[in-house]
Amino acid sequence: MTPFRKMHGIGNDFVVLDARAAPLPITPVRAAAIADRRRGIGCDQFIVLEPGRDGADVFMRIRNPDGSEAGACGNATRCIASLIAAESGRDRILVRTISGDLPVEALPDGLWRADMGLARLGWREVPLAAEMDTLHLPLGRGVLMDPAACSMGNPHATFFVPDLEAVPVENLGPSLEQDPIFPDRANIGFAQILSPGHIRLEVWERGAGRTLACGSAACAALVNAARRGLAGRAAIVSLPGGDLLIDWREDGHVLMTGPVATAFTGMLDLDTYPA
Repeated sequence: MTPFRKMHGIGNDFVVLDARAAPLPITPVRAAAIADRRRGIGCDQFIVLEPGRDGADVFMRIRNPDGSEAGACGNATRCIASLIAAESGRDRILVRTISGDLPVEALPDGLWRADMGLARLGWREVPLAAEMDTLHLPLGRGVLMDPAACSMGNPHATFFVPDLEAVPVENLGPSLEQDPIFPDRANIGFAQILSPGHIRLEVWERGAGRTLACGSAACAALVNAARRGLAGRAAIVSLPGGDLLIDWREDGHVLMTGPVATAFTGMLDLDTYPA
């Protein structure tokens, strides 16, 4: 039996397994089966902890519910940092991912602040299928059009809308995620600017669908809004699951502050899931 932990950051939930002491037989198929909300434990992202090397405290491997590997997950980064901090007694943790190193620090009142790295604004960095202005993509569905794109370790496009309630997220999300303009698919954000310091956001996540929160999408929404002159370089981003504070520093790094939580722990028989 393998211990697991179910965690979440403002409703963005994760199954966390620890493979630091010994490798675990986790394949994309098995990860997807465990992530299934009806036949498995259920989660937005499946996280496996691996040994940290060369200065990193831990390596965080991220899989989406369809088994595909993700490069970044801001809410999971805070959750994993909180676990490592509890083990080590330190309040600053370096989490490594396939997209780079993410420093995280503990703040008062149970909050954690993650440095999500540089916002990458070039078309090759997103990536997009061809050279184009990442601030105005030639992409739309009906009255929904003109998104901005950036990478936060994974590809994001943000549509700015006057009324978030009127957007059929689940109808539009799948086709936008897989539009040919995104060779690696993309996370799709739908943002309503309430004020220069407050953004409402709904997200269709690549490989996961509609979620209660997406930390990297919140970072992308703030960056894209600031680039458009719709918001300042710091704002509260309100998602269905709760609020995140996003700060796009002058050096290009994006900081994300929010809470973490453990829902429950348990034991998992990996052999009951297909390999």
